[in-house]
Amino acid sequence: MLTPDELRAAVEQTLDQAGRAWLDRALTEAADAKPRPDASGPARWELDFASAGRHIRPARISRSTEAQPTAPATTGQDAERGPKTQSAASAAAQAQEAAPDAVRVLLLHAAGADARTVARLYAHGTGAERRAVLRALPHLPLFTGPDAVPLVEDALRTNDTRLVAAAVGPYAARHLSPHSWRQALLKCLFTGVPLTAVADWERRARGDTELGRMLTDYAHERTAAGRPVPCDLDRVLALTRPPNHEEPSNHEGSLNHEKPLPREAPPSRRHPPNYEPSPSHEEPPSREPSPSREGPCPAP
Repeated sequence: MLTPDELRAAVEQTLDQAGRAWLDRALTEAADAKPRPDASGPARWELDFASAGRHIRPARISRSTEAQPTAPATTGQDAERGPKTQSAASAAAQAQEAAPDAVRVLLLHAAGADARTVARLYAHGTGAERRAVLRALPHLPLFTGPDAVPLVEDALRTNDTRLVAAAVGPYAARHLSPHSWRQALLKCLFTGVPLTAVADWERRARGDTELGRMLTDYAHERTAAGRPVPCDLDRVLALTRPPNHEEPSNHEGSLNHEKPLPREAPPSRRHPPNYEPSPSHEEPPSREPSPSREGPCPAP
């Protein structure tokens, strides 16, 4: 996680001259702002917080990059330039989207926003503004207390994956209860939010057998429904096993369940005690397919 100074330096590199001037003015006013408990309206920096998307514009992309086709070429030298052009355009688009979020984080930090202000900005904010509030929590004085937990829990109830990813940062790792954090991690796996967005997940998952049970049940449900199991699930499940856990020698598939997969009952339970099947009635032993995977997991 970048410090505020590092974040500002990174943002300024993407801005044009007008954007840098606006940012300097807005951060200066936010730092000089005083508490206004009896004010009838928002402070100037709060208005800047809301309007950051209109003022922060990354530097213009060169015309040569804008003119390049978006689809990769297939022959000659164009085939080599195609992916690079796509990468440059994608990076520019990401910078244009991320810059206002980063500026809002800087404004909250400069103003030293308290819990009441943060809650108000979150409650009345757009999705982008709410993301910024959640991402700013580690940089604010309220990081040491649980006052912002309701905001994190609210974000985790949404279906906005970008908001969920912003909610599972360092503040959630520090303050969410074990049950709430397990549910948050399960939601990330369910919605496709990558583990890289979940702060400190390795420490919190290590030796958590209850989390392991929840993940195993989730994998069973996905498999029974004919749906793939997220590849990140194995990485988390491996950490939830207690120390000195030994792997069974006859496990099936890459997902080693602590709770065995359900199997067909033995003949003694399927038929009356005096039933003796003839050789022609013998059934081959059933084998369950291993849970399907979405694909190979990336290296951690």
